[in-house]
Amino acid sequence: MKRLIRKILREEIEKSDRHYKMLDKISEHVHLPYFKSMEDFAIDEKDDQEYIMKKILGVDIYIKEKVYDDNITIKGKVIYGDKVKQIYYEDSDGFWQKKEYDDEGNKTYKENSDGYWMKMEYDDNSNKIYQETSSGRWRKWEYDDNDNMIYQETSNGRWWKKEYDDNGNLIYLEDSDGYISDYR
Repeated sequence: MKRLIRKILREEIEKSDRHYKMLDKISEHVHLPYFKSMEDFAIDEKDDQEYIMKKILGVDIYIKEKVYDDNITIKGKVIYGDKVKQIYYEDSDGFWQKKEYDDEGNKTYKENSDGYWMKMEYDDNSNKIYQETSSGRWRKWEYDDNDNMIYQETSNGRWWKKEYDDNGNLIYLEDSDGYISDYR
């Protein structure tokens, strides 16, 4: 199978329909870690990898290779306007990390090959209002109309309340340990 794939991908002709049909079929069998899996199919050309990753992730990506301490690190990135967001990372040992973003560019999900994950939620002003991790820990935030954080609570029972004046200055702070501060 590897020989057949290599032959088709290495043909002297321009990237033909046949070439992309083969990449489409291969993309159905690529699994995490994606780049290690593509190596099994002898897919090592950057544009072929980008084509397959676009099929898998459903977004336009740019693959950038960097070398750190003789260890090749491959990153997949998606572009939001003039911002570049990393959506996938994999090192040469097969460790991977996936990230997802909402339409505003806020990171909404992160997952690693070691089983760790984190999900985040945001309000309409892109303020983070909830975060939860695979360890079961969570954190909640509330904001006033001026986007000042007025309340924070954690899964271990701790909380903080804040108040602000009309100029956005902190004027009151209280926490679950009984600490209270009045600012004037």
